Amino acid sequence: MPQDNNKRIAKNTLLLYFRMLFMMAVSLFTSRVILNTLGVEDYGIYNVVGGVVAMFGFLNGSMSSATQRYITFALGKGDEKRLQTVFSTTLQIHTLIAAIIVILGETIGLWFLYNKMQIPADRMDAAFWVLQCSIISTVIMIVSVPYNADIIAHEKMSAFAYISVLEVVLKLAIVYMLVVFSVDKLILYAFLILAIQVLIRFCYSIYCNRHFKETKYIHVWDKPLFKEMTGFAGWSIFGNLSAVIFTQGLNILLNVFFGPVVNAARAVAVQVQSAIQQFVGNFQMALNPQITKTYAQGKMEEMHTLMFRSARFSFLMLFFISLPVLLETEFLLTLWLKTVPSKAVIFTQIMICISLIYTIANPCVIANQATGKVKVYQMVVGGILLTILPISYIVLKLGAPAYSVFIVHFCVESVAQFSRMYMLRKLINLPIRQYLLRIYLPIMATVAVSIILPVMIHMQLENGWLRFIAVGCTSVVSVGLSAFFIGFTEYERQFFIDKGLRILKIRS
Repeated sequence: MPQDNNKRIAKNTLLLYFRMLFMMAVSLFTSRVILNTLGVEDYGIYNVVGGVVAMFGFLNGSMSSATQRYITFALGKGDEKRLQTVFSTTLQIHTLIAAIIVILGETIGLWFLYNKMQIPADRMDAAFWVLQCSIISTVIMIVSVPYNADIIAHEKMSAFAYISVLEVVLKLAIVYMLVVFSVDKLILYAFLILAIQVLIRFCYSIYCNRHFKETKYIHVWDKPLFKEMTGFAGWSIFGNLSAVIFTQGLNILLNVFFGPVVNAARAVAVQVQSAIQQFVGNFQMALNPQITKTYAQGKMEEMHTLMFRSARFSFLMLFFISLPVLLETEFLLTLWLKTVPSKAVIFTQIMICISLIYTIANPCVIANQATGKVKVYQMVVGGILLTILPISYIVLKLGAPAYSVFIVHFCVESVAQFSRMYMLRKLINLPIRQYLLRIYLPIMATVAVSIILPVMIHMQLENGWLRFIAVGCTSVVSVGLSAFFIGFTEYERQFFIDKGLRILKIRS
């Protein structure tokens, strides 16, 4: 990999981590206050009603992956005229998607709210306004996708870091308003979140218009490009439906079987999972454009190397954070929320395990999108993942507990990952043997060695601060050393040693 690419990835990763840590600190604080202010029931209502709109978001998700691929690909080719045409076309398509989602939300969404969801009668009016705010927020998010995709393609991650500071400050203001104002707090919360979405949307638009020439919209009708992009997005629907099942499909299913209290428990689990996932997501966001660009330039071996490192480093980084959380979930949730919703602990633990599986899958997803040949891939992988919802429904009908739906998702996601590898063997000549030897073998060995001491300490000590500190410290040391000596290659170990020595020389 060229040196300048390494520096760019490192710089972008650091900026994204600054953004993440700042947002995480505020998010954990605000979530606690919001949960206590709204109450478990209203908090569950907000998450599940918002999920009704998110169900239609697979249309946007499909187009979002197409947008990032085509913009990044055009940048990799260095074709400025094509880049502007691609951007304007994506903006047209997203506007059309936004209109479709408004129609679906105001028809099917309303019908589902009043006829299928378990909402207390006295909270139905509040749920209605939550739905309306969610629809408008979704429309804003859809129209913002081309701008965000352009920022990622240009690898200008500083924009996300700076604008996020404003977003976090505004969310702190929401907490204050919820405590001060005596109106219906669920409705107030929905409208305030919407207001922030509107403001942040304009910030990204202004930034892009000032820094990137191609984001100045021109009226252009490129029928072949329109057809090509919608075709790409059309087959991506299968993959994005699986994401909907992962997030909102199961959320609604839990509501139908168990009511809004269980949705609150899932919302807490999602919050923890998202916070942990960000440690890896930022690294992958910085690396993903390089995977697409190397494919556009025909550098297949370099592309494979990026995929191997992305998958392996991502898993090890996530496991480094996840192990103490998995072992001390109950203590951490109690420390954070004081009153932990029922089933939140087991939900959190299983969902983190799912994240570990999907972390390895991400480079495969990006590589497939880079090729533009998504039809067979999405039919196979998406078809497997679409089985999650019906299997979960059957399992719950048979009387299984609420957490069983996440076990189903874990098992199906594991099967899907092996299908991804098989599909990419033909698409990008992915060497399966090398994939297993350079990713799965080192991470499995790292996990097996690193868990021994933390698990022993967890089992021997009583729940409390002493066990939490002991498990946390031993997990950090154990995973860190195991990853360095087992998970890293000889070249990677030497690279980190050289970087460390260079830093020490500079400081001395």
